[in-house]
Amino acid sequence: MSELVGTNVELEVTNVAHGGVAVARLDGRVVFVADSLPGETVLARISSADHKSFWRAEAIEVIEPSAHRRPHVWESASIDRDPDRRAGGAEFGHIELGWQRELKRQVLVDSLQRFAKLDTPLAAEVIVEAVEGDDAANGLGWRTRVSLHVDDQGIVGPYAARSHRVVAVPDLPLATQPVEYAAPLDERVFGADRIDVISDGKRGARVVLHRPEAVDHAGESAAGRGGRGPGKGREGGRGGAAISPGAASSRGSGRSAKSGGNAARSNGADSDGYFSDDNAPRKAASGGYPPNGPAQSRASIPSYTPAPPKPGKQIVERVGEREFRLEELGFWQVHHGAARTLTAALQQQLLPELFDPAAANLDLYGGVGLLAGALADRFGTKLRIESVESDWRATANAEFNLRDVTGATAVTARVDRYLADRVRGVTAAERAALARASVILDPPRAGAGKQVVGQLLDLAPAQIAYVACDPVAFARDLALFREGGYELRNLRAFDLFPHTHHVEALGVLTRG
Repeated sequence: MSELVGTNVELEVTNVAHGGVAVARLDGRVVFVADSLPGETVLARISSADHKSFWRAEAIEVIEPSAHRRPHVWESASIDRDPDRRAGGAEFGHIELGWQRELKRQVLVDSLQRFAKLDTPLAAEVIVEAVEGDDAANGLGWRTRVSLHVDDQGIVGPYAARSHRVVAVPDLPLATQPVEYAAPLDERVFGADRIDVISDGKRGARVVLHRPEAVDHAGESAAGRGGRGPGKGREGGRGGAAISPGAASSRGSGRSAKSGGNAARSNGADSDGYFSDDNAPRKAASGGYPPNGPAQSRASIPSYTPAPPKPGKQIVERVGEREFRLEELGFWQVHHGAARTLTAALQQQLLPELFDPAAANLDLYGGVGLLAGALADRFGTKLRIESVESDWRATANAEFNLRDVTGATAVTARVDRYLADRVRGVTAAERAALARASVILDPPRAGAGKQVVGQLLDLAPAQIAYVACDPVAFARDLALFREGGYELRNLRAFDLFPHTHHVEALGVLTRG
């Protein structure tokens, strides 16, 4: 059916699907339609017709709009642009903010019903809660980390949705002000293929350039969780001055909407890009346009070439009264309020009647110790807890961050291998301690999976707090837990990624 690709068709959109797209049907075939929403009639362009059970399309014109449609919060991703030039990373930006949360709720509930066979009031009545301050900001200015890409002509920008085409953009409205301010959107870059812009944990941001041949020596957790790199400070607005690699530079005449912020430019190792992590299927990269459109001369854009990679610096983040040290590109929650939100939710949702501070409590996929720290702040620093994380840098930081928790330890290991060792060598006393334990399970987007769930079922802890960033993976794991005798006791969901389809869930499971 490749001859249908590029064809325009009129579609009636009926419901939302996981992945940031809506569902329509054409001659009985399912069509996943981007940039639309349920209740609309749109003119859409077929972009993929090679799958037996479904096609893909992008809306190019709204014939009958939904009452929940709004002008896109990011002009660079608007339906007014050709789909090949729409920036990715804000796939719900055309939907009223409260309705975005309702659509995310529908996806979560549908996933729980479809994959976990969970059709209870607890699941059906869950709501997606806003992070404090997001409604007042219209869901903008929350990203503390942004990954941009560089095309073969040195143009910097996000990928177009579901592609590897770099799109030049003049702004990043989802980013915090220092991160947007520091992003080199109006410069040409050579010798790098990706640029990370990261909040420095204070009032500034760091810019990390990744050379194409760079090897990731610093991924700080499971898939999609980071690397690191250093840099030198600079101040000022975005303007026309070229940047010398590795040197501080003053850059004047930034956009009037911006206020100053300190930014550091550096060269580092590999990490994923949130603007591109859901843009499959991939297509070959091609050039984007300069910020002011194709008529602008590329020669008029400043350019620089990155220096070789150097060791990374550390960042300190604060949640309540507790500080967390992490690597520059190490994993940290992207939304500026997410760590605080998840900390409070875990402290509230974990069942205190089942919590034993002296049990063999575990923080699996523990990163730098954020959630273990939340338990220590809730139940006391004499808590016994072991954080398990696959990257030694994160483990070292977790050990440092939990140094006031007398019973805390940090282990560098893959979670499945760590649990296999515990299952294989467990004594009767250890099994009893594990049976009283509370386990934090915060896996990557793919979920914990059958092996890890099976190992936890073997160890049979008193309660498991599952932190999920993908509703389908969460529901599939929940089905396995239910088969093993666990049930969902409470559930909350959070809108940690406004104007995208992503939703975070936190559920506590207990035996019986």
